[in-house]
Amino acid sequence: MIKQGYKQTEIGVIPEEWEVVKIEEVCEVDSDNLTSATDSNYEMKYISLEYVDKGRLLGFNELKFRDAPSRARRKLNCGDILVSTVRPNLKSHYLFKNKDNNFVASTGFAVIRTNQHSGYIYNHFFADTINRQIENLIVGSNYPAINSTDVKSLQIPLPPLPEQEAIAEALSDADAWIESLEQLIAKKRLIKQGAMQELLTPKEDWEVKKLGEVFKLKQGVQCAIENQLLTPRDGYIRFIRIVDLTQNNIEARYIKDPGFEHHIFDKDLFMVRYGAPGVVGFGHNGVIANNLFRLIPKFEIIALFFKYVFDYLKSYLEEISSSSTMAALNFTTLNNIDLHYPKSLSDQERIATILSDMDAELEALEQKLSKARQIKQGMMQELLTGRVRLCAPMNKQPQDVVP
Repeated sequence: MIKQGYKQTEIGVIPEEWEVVKIEEVCEVDSDNLTSATDSNYEMKYISLEYVDKGRLLGFNELKFRDAPSRARRKLNCGDILVSTVRPNLKSHYLFKNKDNNFVASTGFAVIRTNQHSGYIYNHFFADTINRQIENLIVGSNYPAINSTDVKSLQIPLPPLPEQEAIAEALSDADAWIESLEQLIAKKRLIKQGAMQELLTPKEDWEVKKLGEVFKLKQGVQCAIENQLLTPRDGYIRFIRIVDLTQNNIEARYIKDPGFEHHIFDKDLFMVRYGAPGVVGFGHNGVIANNLFRLIPKFEIIALFFKYVFDYLKSYLEEISSSSTMAALNFTTLNNIDLHYPKSLSDQERIATILSDMDAELEALEQKLSKARQIKQGMMQELLTGRVRLCAPMNKQPQDVVP
């Protein structure tokens, strides 16, 4: 049953006073393009697809028209919306806010210029309403792409201008919150990087040993994918793979227990040998795959300290990886690298604790950022469809508006 004050439309339920419009009804699409008659000395700031990522402008190239690629055609004004047509699934869209009129975008974008609120229109390109339409357009296509005609035909719900402005402002505030968290995380990462540089740079009184003198290397076990389970079962154990270290939200796998001698525990160190050589694992319980190997200490150490040592050495470990079809760490070469560390276990623990506390702070901020992004997505679903109103509906009192 449709709630009072709402109506069913071809793009879903929206408030009664809202309209459903095609983009071309409220926007110009690709209306201002450079032509072959453009002065060859015309200086431009060129934005290509790789310079836009989910609402962010990562950079641009300064070129003269004669040196620019043939794709450099879409002239930009402040308030224009760049919509990626070549890779719409990546949501590489951008709301252009620069007042410099020498910016030009690739023809890989459709450029939208609207007489409505540009922020309101722009946010729809990250919302379900438009993205469902785009997915329908590219179903069955070997090359996921749309064109300017497709963009013109996309439909959106359109509230009165004051409500567009209120919605855009609320979503802009959410973006500002997200951006502030991202900037704080970037700052904290730089601080940690500096701390690692300071704390892990070898000191005069530190011990120096070959890796093979400190650790015994033991490769993991092999298990065919058809023998890996997605749910635990008696006699099975967690199977730890490269993706468990390099990707988030990966489904756990379980294999038949190969025996206690193959088990690793949360204080054990292990490393990727090939595929992503040098990536270190710590804090896991289970059995590691055969493209990973354990670092078994030959004497008492603080394992977490050495985890940070290997993190610090990661670029070097990548450099010494063999240059075959797939980069891999050679055990002989690895055993002969120098490890510098304080002799005192208390010093190792002190350094590990400092860096671990920094990691905990970063993890807490990452979780906060993830929640902020989820909240923004939820706001979009509610505000852009009119489920939550920021302005009083026509003929209604302000107290009828959901706060």
